[in-house]
Amino acid sequence: MGPAQEDRAALDRAVAHAWHWLDSVPGRRVPATGTADDAVARLGTDLPSRGRAGADVIDELAAAVEPGLMANASGRFFGWVMGASLPTALAADWLVSAWDQNAGMRDATPGVVAVEEVAATWLLRLLGLPPSAAVGFTTGATMANFTALAAARDRVLDRVGWDVAADGLSGAPRMRVLTGAEGHGSVELALRYLGLGVPEKVAVDDQGRLDVRDLAARLAGSTGPAIVCLQAGNIHSGSFDPFAAAVAVAREAGAWVHVDGAFGLWAAVAPGLAPLTAGLAEADSWATDAHKTLNTPYDGGIAIVADAEAVHRAMGVHASYLLHASTVDPLELVPEMSRRARGVPIWAALAGLGADGVRELVEGLVAAARALAEGIGRIPGADVLNDVVYTQVSVAFESDDRTRDVYRRLVAEGAIMPSASVWHGRSVIRFSVSSWRTGKAEVRDTVASVERAAAERVRRTTSVGE
Repeated sequence: MGPAQEDRAALDRAVAHAWHWLDSVPGRRVPATGTADDAVARLGTDLPSRGRAGADVIDELAAAVEPGLMANASGRFFGWVMGASLPTALAADWLVSAWDQNAGMRDATPGVVAVEEVAATWLLRLLGLPPSAAVGFTTGATMANFTALAAARDRVLDRVGWDVAADGLSGAPRMRVLTGAEGHGSVELALRYLGLGVPEKVAVDDQGRLDVRDLAARLAGSTGPAIVCLQAGNIHSGSFDPFAAAVAVAREAGAWVHVDGAFGLWAAVAPGLAPLTAGLAEADSWATDAHKTLNTPYDGGIAIVADAEAVHRAMGVHASYLLHASTVDPLELVPEMSRRARGVPIWAALAGLGADGVRELVEGLVAAARALAEGIGRIPGADVLNDVVYTQVSVAFESDDRTRDVYRRLVAEGAIMPSASVWHGRSVIRFSVSSWRTGKAEVRDTVASVERAAAERVRRTTSVGE
C-alpha cells in the first residue's frame, strides 16, 4: 500500500468510527461507562519506537476512547449547557480540519475568512446588534468574555488618560467592575485573567436577576472607570437581567456595559421572548457560545464589541513578517494569532437553518424545558424551583439528601444525564435543555426516568418500614 493509499485508509477508518459513534448516540447510555484511567491503560504510556499504519492507529484510538465518551449529543443530555452538533455544522467542521487554514490573516487565507465575515454579518442581524460591531470567533464563552472585557478595560481607562497597552495596569486608576451576585464563573475568570480581580456583587432577586436599585446605589456619585456585567441566562433559573433599566443606570455613571449571554443571547431571535431581551442591544459588548444554543461543534465562542476600534487595539498585534489586510485581520478580534477557522461551522449552522430555523430551534428548546418542568412538577415530592422562562429547570425534592439520592439513581441508570448543583442553599438537580435532538419523546422519557428514580427511594423506604 502506497503513502496515498495509507492516508486514505486512515481517513476512511476515521469516517467509519465517526458514523458508528453518531449512529449510537440517540439510544446509548448518556454518562460515560469508562474512566480516564481505563483509557490510559488501553493506550499504554510507553511511546512505541516504531510507528504503525494510520488505519491501525485510528482503530486503536477509537477502541480506547469510546467507553469514556459522554453522549452529550443525546436528546436526553441535560448535564451542562452543551448543544448537539447539527449535522451540517459538523460536516463543515470536518472540512475546516481538512483545509487546515490559519484563519488569523485575511489576505493569507481569504476563503475561510470570507465565510467568517458573512457569519458575523448574519449574527449581528439575527441578534439585533449594531451592524458595525466587531465580531471575533473564540474558543468558548470564557474567552469571548475575556475579549470583550479586554476592550472594555482598555477603553474605560483610556477615557481617564491611561494607556494600558503602553503602561500596563501597575499604577492605573482604580477600576470598578460590578456583576450580579449570581454571575457566571466564566466572567470572574476572564476578569482574573485581565488583572481586574474579584468584581463587586450586586444584589439579585429570587430568580437571580440583578437588582437595579442596588446597582444604582452602588454607582451613585461614581466618576471613575467602571464596567457593569449583565447576564442573559442565569445558569440555574435561565432568567435575564433587566437590561433596559440596568443599562440606563450604568450609562449615567459612564460605565461600559457587557452582557454575558453564553446561552441566553440567542433569545433575541425569538419574538415571543422579547420581554427577556428588551434593552440588551443597548449594551457595549456581548459574549456567547454557538456550541450551546446554536448547536455547533466545539470551538464556538463569539465576542461582539460595538466599539470596534477598542477591540482592535486590545487584541491587535503588528509585526513585519505578517500580512496586514487593508480592512481588519481576524487576529485583531481575538486573543490568538493562529487558530482554526472556527467561524465556518457557525456559518454552516446559520446557512442550514436560516433565520426561521434558528428561531424555531430556540423556541423548541424553550418549549421542551417548559414541558420537562411541567412533567417533573407532577412527580410526588418534586419541586421546580425556578420560573421556566428559558431553557433551565432546577428541581429539588423534600430534602437535600433525597435530592442527591434521586440524582445518584438517575446517573446510575444512565438513560438521562442532568447535573447536580446547589442553588439558594439547596441541593438541586439541574436540567439544561440545549440539544436540537430534545423533542417530545425525549421529554417523555426524561420525566419517566425521574419518576423511576424518585419511586425507587419510596419503595425502598416503605420496604424498610414494613
